[in-house]
Amino acid sequence: MEVIFVALLGAVFGSFVGAFSYRAPRGVSVLKGRSSCPSCKSTIGVLENFPVVSYVLLGGKCRNCKKTISLRYPLIEIVTAFLFVAIFLNMPKILLEHPWITPLGFLALPFLLALTTLLVVVFVIDVEHFLIPDSLSFALLGLVAIAILVAPNTYARLASGFFAGSAFLVLYLLTRGRGMGLGDAKLSLFMGVFLGFHQATVWFFLSFVLGATAGVSLMIASKKGLKDKIAFGPFMIVSFFIMLFWGKMLSRVILPYDALFGF
Repeated sequence: MEVIFVALLGAVFGSFVGAFSYRAPRGVSVLKGRSSCPSCKSTIGVLENFPVVSYVLLGGKCRNCKKTISLRYPLIEIVTAFLFVAIFLNMPKILLEHPWITPLGFLALPFLLALTTLLVVVFVIDVEHFLIPDSLSFALLGLVAIAILVAPNTYARLASGFFAGSAFLVLYLLTRGRGMGLGDAKLSLFMGVFLGFHQATVWFFLSFVLGATAGVSLMIASKKGLKDKIAFGPFMIVSFFIMLFWGKMLSRVILPYDALFGF
């Protein structure tokens, strides 16, 4: 029953993510009324707004105009629900991988679910608009900054965030904004603080490996050229979740220098 509840909770938050990620880049408040069909502008009723289920029952089409509803909405809901369940089921493992979270006690799970929701929002907006809103990056940084107040090596983690942000800022300056955006640098502040220097170093390289692999694959498939933009934030976020579940193991395999990194 607990897993079902967490999955439903994830789907509900995924529905919020779908609405917020659509409205925010367009300057529309998520609190401004109920959602409406992008085609006919008819208001979506309560019975049509159940995550995933409503999409299936409606056959993926608007009840009023019969135009196709974008798959983005059920996909976001499903992915968010999956991540919520994965985190819930793997909490003991996550706490072993990131023991600094343990002092949060019963707040550890809500903390991780809140971070996950924000990261999915960032992922979607960056994919669709090549944009990482400052408000989201700072919200992530603020949450993790509050959490580390009860963690060991607080100053070391803050230093890790500083170095991660500085590394991306240098890349931004070297490429004059063509290869890396300032949004990526701001997001990396959160990543560095959460992961600590050792794991953040592995996360940094893993993000570029995933990004390069995806870029080459898209060029081979003739979907992108050398001058085409590819959002980098999603690779940072995918790498973060990989480190969340397997960070300590990967760090020991890829960068086995625990004596140099105490956090």
